[in-house]
Amino acid sequence: MNASKSPRDFVSKHIAELPKSGIRAFFDLVTQMDDVISLGVGEPDFTTPWTIRESGIYSIERGRTSYTSNLGTPALRKAICEYVSRNYGVDYDSRSQCIVTVGVSEAVDLVIRAITEPGDEIIYSEPCYVSYPAEIKMAHGVPVPVTTIKENRFALDPKDVEAKITPRTKAILINFPCNPTGAVMDRSRLEQLAQIAIKHDLLVLSDEIYSELTYDGEHVSIASLPGMKERTIFLHGFSKAFAMTGWRVGYACGPQNVIDAMMKIHQYAIMCAPTMAQAAALEALKRGGNEMAKMRESYRARRDFFVRKLNEADLPCHLPNGAFYAFCEVSHTGLSEEEFAQRLLKEQHVAIVPGTAFGPGGAGFCRCSYATGMSELAEAAKRIKAFVSSLKN
Repeated sequence: MNASKSPRDFVSKHIAELPKSGIRAFFDLVTQMDDVISLGVGEPDFTTPWTIRESGIYSIERGRTSYTSNLGTPALRKAICEYVSRNYGVDYDSRSQCIVTVGVSEAVDLVIRAITEPGDEIIYSEPCYVSYPAEIKMAHGVPVPVTTIKENRFALDPKDVEAKITPRTKAILINFPCNPTGAVMDRSRLEQLAQIAIKHDLLVLSDEIYSELTYDGEHVSIASLPGMKERTIFLHGFSKAFAMTGWRVGYACGPQNVIDAMMKIHQYAIMCAPTMAQAAALEALKRGGNEMAKMRESYRARRDFFVRKLNEADLPCHLPNGAFYAFCEVSHTGLSEEEFAQRLLKEQHVAIVPGTAFGPGGAGFCRCSYATGMSELAEAAKRIKAFVSSLKN
């Protein structure tokens, strides 16, 4: 008998060419070590507040374990639209302009797939959340980064965005407050960006998952600006502000035709977000505000402490106005961002993320999450300072 032939490679080319997440690849190393203080994963160290957990438990105990509407439960969608109206100044119809998703990550993926034709370009700021360029490529679109710089505190410059617009540009994807830089966009910059979107007839995808974690000044949603509701998809969720990462509940609000297109993909791929998680999310919107405010003030104190310690350790870092990340400069140490992070992990057992995990625009920087306890932050700061000092000897 002839030996059977090896099967051909069945993986599609555009998926095979995608890089794996730089964050996850780096943290494979962390799992092999003991006594590591992790400032890497962007996850609150708080447990989901009890009343929210209890609502999820109660849903299970009452036997509410079947499918919901593809769009999400009517009660949750109504509460979401009331919350968005009250806090962001944009009114949506909960029956047709809101969809509940499996985390905001699914919402971002859905809208990119719903709007993108092969070859369409989507502009986004960089450094950015690791999923954005990959999701654009998976939809056969073309990711077009606009690099933000430390001199602007990593805010997006609207002029730089307009310079990247071509006849193939379909949308602008923004994430402020930003992961990984903690940058925010003030009203003036957002108004300029809105005028560019209107002028060039572009859609804006606005991921505002960290919006409640704004420490200084107001958070403005671009969807609330004149002429923008009809050309903005408002993307949000419960993971960060309510410490609900594992519940996986997010949502999108926007024009009915785009939400309907997103629902088609969601319907065939996912069906609906988990029923008990939706019950917990409803409780978060109804009665989670006080706990959320307490967590935000804790993050503020941690931010002030840790950013000061980074600067004292000769790692220049701007004071981020949102999210829970410090984006410190390491290029002057003589090490690349990857070398710095790897040696810090190996020599001092502190895990941070190289800035290039968030795109080439992150070269020379590292991201440190301060969403961990103050005692761990204090010890991490000591170890980081000792490591930087050792590089000078």
